[in-house]
Amino acid sequence: MTTRIVSATREVDAPAERIFELIADPSLQPGWDGNDNLTSADAGQRVHAVGDVFVMTITTGDVRENHIVEFEEGRRIAWKPSEVGKDTPGHLWRWELEPLGPARTRVTHTFDWSGLTDDRRIIRAQANTREALLGSIDRLAALAQT
Repeated sequence: MTTRIVSATREVDAPAERIFELIADPSLQPGWDGNDNLTSADAGQRVHAVGDVFVMTITTGDVRENHIVEFEEGRRIAWKPSEVGKDTPGHLWRWELEPLGPARTRVTHTFDWSGLTDDRRIIRAQANTREALLGSIDRLAALAQT
């Protein structure tokens, strides 16, 4: 059985607040997405709470709604994507930030597809490896450290 929860962790030389802003503003996400799956998101969708929804265009041209299911300002954010107007198929993206000092943060990125209900998405879900998640953290770190 394939593990359905994949995580990557890295320490980043940047404040948690700076990193969180890059994650919580969807318009910035295509710049650090390690899966190269995101094309664009309109500005002005900054996430503030559980229940918020942001809209993203992916590389296929399809549009996805992303439903915020976990939120703690500056520390944790998680969302479940779905096709517009449809239920989420059950996979979740999570970011957790642990400040280690004023300019250093432990960043954990998790892809949890244990609740995935759409069998057509399993092959794509399996492609989200620890290395792919670490790629997102690395790109995020490069932006946060500038």
